Amino acid sequence: MSRLQVAIVGYGLAGSVFHAPLIAAQPRMRVAAVVTGSPERAEQARREHPGVRVVPSAEALFADIADIDLVVIATPNRTHAPLARQALDTGLPLVVDKPFAVSVAEGEDLIARAERAGVALSVFQNRRWDGDFLTVRRLIADGRLGDVRRFESRFERWRPVPKGGWREVGSADEGAGLLFDLGSHLIDQAVTLFGPVRSVYGELDRRRPGIQTDDDAFVALTHTSGVRSHLWMSAVTPQLGPRFRVLGSESGYVTYGLDPQEEALRSGRRPDDGDRPWGTVEPERWGVLGAEPAIEPVATLAGDYPAFYSGMAAAILDGAPVPVDPRDAVTTLRLLDAARLSASRGEAVTA
Repeated sequence: MSRLQVAIVGYGLAGSVFHAPLIAAQPRMRVAAVVTGSPERAEQARREHPGVRVVPSAEALFADIADIDLVVIATPNRTHAPLARQALDTGLPLVVDKPFAVSVAEGEDLIARAERAGVALSVFQNRRWDGDFLTVRRLIADGRLGDVRRFESRFERWRPVPKGGWREVGSADEGAGLLFDLGSHLIDQAVTLFGPVRSVYGELDRRRPGIQTDDDAFVALTHTSGVRSHLWMSAVTPQLGPRFRVLGSESGYVTYGLDPQEEALRSGRRPDDGDRPWGTVEPERWGVLGAEPAIEPVATLAGDYPAFYSGMAAAILDGAPVPVDPRDAVTTLRLLDAARLSASRGEAVTA
C-alpha cells in the first residue's frame, strides 16, 4: 500500500480547512473521496484535490468503500456518532472530529465497535499540537515553573452579533454551544497536562439574543494532583485575556494570542507549500516567563498540526498507537457533562 486512500465525510469548514490540507500534506495519505451534497463544495473539492471522488451522501460512500483505507468524520456534532457507527461497521479505520460524540454512552459504544472490528479509531484534538501548548508542556517537563499550582486557559472572541449557524441556534443535546465547541479543546489540554480530575465547577450563560445554548462559559477543574485549571470560553469578550497563564512555585508563564496554524489554513496556506516554516511564531508574539521583576521572553515552539495525520498513518501502516486515544475523548465528554450539571446546580460536582 503506497498511500492510504482517505475519505472525508463533510466538506465545510472542518473538512476543507482543517482535515483535507493536513491529509494532502501527509506523504503516506491522499484525499481520495469527499462526501458533500453541496454542488459548490463538490466543485471546491475537485479544484483543491484533482482526481478526488465526490460522493453525495455517506450512505453512497459506505456502499462503495473498496478503494478507501481511512474515513474522517467532519460533519456537525450531532452526526458524529451515527456516521462513525456506519464507518466502523464497514471495518474501516476512523478519525472523528471533536467533540467525539454528544454523550459518554455514544463515545463508549464507538470504542467498543472499533475494538470488535480491530480497527484504529482516533479523535481530532488538533490543539494538542498548538505551539503555545507545546511550549507550556515543555516548560513544565523541564521544571522551569516549579510545581504548577494554577493553569488558566482561554478561547475568547468578540462576536456581539450572532452568525446564526447551528453552533449558536442548536441545542446542547445536538452538541451546540461553546462548551462543546471550545470546551472540548480546553478540557482536553488541561487533562493532558495535569491528569485526572476530582471535581468540576461550571458556569454557562447565553448573552446574545436568539442564542439557544451557551455562548459564554467558565469551567474550573480540580485535578487529583492538586493543580487547579480555570478555563474560559466566550464569544462576548470585548477585551481578550491571555491565552495561557500558568502559575508555578518558581515562576509563571503568560502568552497572548492564538496559535497561527488555524489562520494560515483559513488563508489557504498548506503545511507543505514551502512558503515559510510551518507553525512558527514571530518573536514579538512570544510569551514571557519568570517571576517579578525578572521576566523574559521565551521562544514559542513551532505548532505541528501535521503531526496528527503522521501519527494516524503510523497507527494504520506500522501498528503504532493512535495519535489521540478515544478514551481520552470519553473522559472529556464526562467532564463536559459534569460542567453542565454543576452549572444547573450552582455548585461544584464530583468528576
